[in-house]
Amino acid sequence: MVNPTRPRFLLIIALACGAVTWAVLHLIYNRLPPLTWSFVPALLIAAGVEAWAGRNLRAQIMGERGTPAQPLFVARMLVLAKASSQVAAIFGGVALGFMVYVSTMLDASTPRADMVTSGLTFAASLLLSVAALWLEYCCRVPKPPGGSQDRDEADKPAPFPHH
Repeated sequence: MVNPTRPRFLLIIALACGAVTWAVLHLIYNRLPPLTWSFVPALLIAAGVEAWAGRNLRAQIMGERGTPAQPLFVARMLVLAKASSQVAAIFGGVALGFMVYVSTMLDASTPRADMVTSGLTFAASLLLSVAALWLEYCCRVPKPPGGSQDRDEADKPAPFPHH
């Protein structure tokens, strides 16, 4: 069985990455080029795709749409959700580290632009984390109508197939 991702775990990842980023920026910020905003659309697209996939997958699992979801596909979606929530936490933490570091230098144009870029990156990372957690939730096995399964068992994600 795979345990659900805890938001607290993602928060710890983000805070650790933010602290490391803040410490590294003390050493190298003046030698860095301005931040690029190109991660923002990529994170937003990933968030949209995962939210859409979660909605469709949940409908398939619940038997509301087309053919039932294949177990291997559900397992792959679960792996995608877990990985992308952690990657989003890393990107969000790095963006948070930038925001904290440049927050004292907003009178200069480059740190001000970096603050906007890192703020947008943080927001997009947060959206991807939420979408990934939603997709992970959508991979859960529904409770049977008769209630023959334990309540805790029904809330767990679908198990990985054994080979």
